[in-house]
Amino acid sequence: MNRVLTLVEHELVGVVATVAMLLATYQLLSRYLYPPASTHWIDEVVIYLIIWASCLSFSGLVAGNAHVRADLVLRMLPQRLQRRVEMVNTLAALALCGLLVWFGGRIVFDAWDIGETSLSELQFPMWVYYLALPVAGGLMALRYLARLAGLASGRIGGQDVLDGGGHL
Repeated sequence: MNRVLTLVEHELVGVVATVAMLLATYQLLSRYLYPPASTHWIDEVVIYLIIWASCLSFSGLVAGNAHVRADLVLRMLPQRLQRRVEMVNTLAALALCGLLVWFGGRIVFDAWDIGETSLSELQFPMWVYYLALPVAGGLMALRYLARLAGLASGRIGGQDVLDGGGHL
């Protein structure tokens, strides 16, 4: 299950980022080589795609234990205690993911409910853009749940807590 999720995330992030890069390249070239072919809405779409690609990549960072964090104190603890502290950290991260899903979902619903669109000529429905937040929170929560299960069962522990050896 986790390998499938990782593959889908990587492929999706790659496709979204590639489309953003191609659109940005087109926009850049058209501005300098043939200005009438340049459109204002491409810049907006590139921003939306980059935000979506970034948010989709958050889950992979959780899976690889690659989120930035201060772990100096954790490294000084005995390995048995490291696992327990990491379980508390994972529970706190799960709570944050829950807040991202809840409040992000409220933002998405409100934007959809009032019909919010971008101010540009594109009139992009903003709920699609805002949806990146609860999706990212939900994907990270799945990874943190798997991490918590690994910590609780002992599959992840000791040095795995610090070096990312317990990839999920």
